[in-house]
Amino acid sequence: MNTETGKVKEKSPIAGRFRGYLPVVIDLETGGFNPSTDALLELAAVIINMDDAGKLQPGEHLFYNVEPFANANIEQSSLEFTGIDPLNPLRGAVPEKEALTGIFRKIRTEIRRTGCNRAILVAHNASFDLGFINAAATRNNIKRNPFHPFSTLDTVSLSGLVFGQTVLARACASAGIEFNEKEAHSANYDCDKTAEVFCYIVNRWKKLASAAET
Repeated sequence: MNTETGKVKEKSPIAGRFRGYLPVVIDLETGGFNPSTDALLELAAVIINMDDAGKLQPGEHLFYNVEPFANANIEQSSLEFTGIDPLNPLRGAVPEKEALTGIFRKIRTEIRRTGCNRAILVAHNASFDLGFINAAATRNNIKRNPFHPFSTLDTVSLSGLVFGQTVLARACASAGIEFNEKEAHSANYDCDKTAEVFCYIVNRWKKLASAAET
């Protein structure tokens, strides 16, 4: 409610699309596969918007290079895969808590603006990303995690259904979305591409559903 006018604020169309959840695309790069012991090294987020016609589109993009937490495990094979040098001062890395707090604050602001109840994490292999987000939030004693604790929207499953593909690059190719393999395996780049794939699939479903009704 607007306290100055006494009027109830009108909700954004997106508040009614995913049962009150605001979709936020997340991608991260890590030092391994164990969210309890392995370092979080990069964290990116794209907040999804919806226009008045109900079409989804990528919104604000957020990104942090992250300092490994104290005594974090980092597998050499992970660094070779991502090309990240955790000790490079040019990364401008920040502590986990600063990265999470910055992204969570932006998400909560958008939740209030749109009239959504909570955020839902969208990712390619979403359980992996949510596991690291939840572990890092717990490790840093962050109480106000805006994401649903276990529900996600996984673009692997959606891409498998729509395209018969589960690899992000191949899903992009099927959707006609440009994908540069040289930029892949960066949280910054992969998050943007995952957001594009997610919006494409949801918008395509809306178009097909509308056609079926006519």
